[in-house]
Amino acid sequence: MKFFTPWTALLLCAGALSATAQAPATSTAEPVKVGVIAFQAAVTQTNEFQRDFADLQKKYEPKRQGLKTLNDQIEALQKQLQTQGTTLNDAERESRTRAIQEKQTKLKRDQEDDQSEFEQDMQQTFNSVASKVGDTLIDYAQKQGYTLVIDGGNQEAQVVLYATDSTNITKAVIDAYNTKSGVPAPAGQPAAVRPAAQHPAAARPAVKH
Repeated sequence: MKFFTPWTALLLCAGALSATAQAPATSTAEPVKVGVIAFQAAVTQTNEFQRDFADLQKKYEPKRQGLKTLNDQIEALQKQLQTQGTTLNDAERESRTRAIQEKQTKLKRDQEDDQSEFEQDMQQTFNSVASKVGDTLIDYAQKQGYTLVIDGGNQEAQVVLYATDSTNITKAVIDAYNTKSGVPAPAGQPAAVRPAAQHPAAARPAVKH
């Protein structure tokens, strides 16, 4: 799963560059102040996103348990068929095999539905916070005098080949947003969510025969 947001690869220009381009050659150009931010990471590391992500995990916990129960049932039936297979007649063996296959089909379908729903909820959760973090980023950049801010965390369109630590404003924007939102850090706050991470609630289907 990937997060898509209009703030990715955000470019801020306070007007200094265009003003410089239009100014006479004898004028003094305004110094360009460039900042780099890992925008996606900034969003997922905010207290608000971490809180909402934890709530999302709780929402899908019952489904996770349901998938695990069904997977355990399939494994138990498979072991039973393996140990009793030689004592069963053809009709009984075929009936049990068919029952296992039906449960496997159901598990696979339920997993796909669960994953799809989770990803949709995750995308909505991310976008909701991202739009507000984007506003905070613009406000911070303007107040700190940045003329250009580049998203250095976009893995698909990486444009930053070198940057000093002093140009990285990711943590500063996270701190500014946490202060603005007023959401406290979750107890035992987990590591930042990886954008391509799959829903951990989905159990893997049993595929033995």
